[in-house]
Amino acid sequence: MGIDRQDITGLILAGGRGSRMGGVDKGLQNFRGSPLALHAVMRLGAQVGQLMINANRNLSAYEALEVPVWPDSTPDFAGPLAGMLTGLEHCETAWMATVPCDAPLFPLDMVQRLADAALAHDAEIAMVSAPEHPGEPPRAQPVFCLLRMELSESLAAFLQSGGRKIDEWTATRRTVLVPFDDAPAFRNANTLDELHRLTA
Repeated sequence: MGIDRQDITGLILAGGRGSRMGGVDKGLQNFRGSPLALHAVMRLGAQVGQLMINANRNLSAYEALEVPVWPDSTPDFAGPLAGMLTGLEHCETAWMATVPCDAPLFPLDMVQRLADAALAHDAEIAMVSAPEHPGEPPRAQPVFCLLRMELSESLAAFLQSGGRKIDEWTATRRTVLVPFDDAPAFRNANTLDELHRLTA
């Protein structure tokens, strides 16, 4: 018996400063005619029971996507872990799946594959492992993950102790890496140039 998609909430991480993109709000940048975040809403929404967005700016623009929007519960743009903690604090299902707002091509079976691996390995976190570029060895892609809702206390304690790196926190939990061989599917747009290449 697998994890039912209704038992999974999807979280789109759009709370960053966008500093490598000149400070713009990445999730609202145009990709093939609509905001990057909308692509994430459509792709992740097809895989989970409910959705939410973590954003710290332009909240009304994100709310226009008709998904609940939650800003970080911690100050100072503390990175993706702060967004994950915010998601866990508002998650009402047993599991939460996360994706960044700036990677609009992630696979439509991603959550199912993560869920199957989490069950098979009795893991608290299932994380994508994929190459950055074709022909390269796979590496952990920690913002593409599925995690148990009960991890909020552990994550809050890690952030309060000054921790910021995802891999340092996940190393303390039962984590399984799930291999995906499609490098372009997880490519994200950190700069406007990368966004233009993704569009092409």
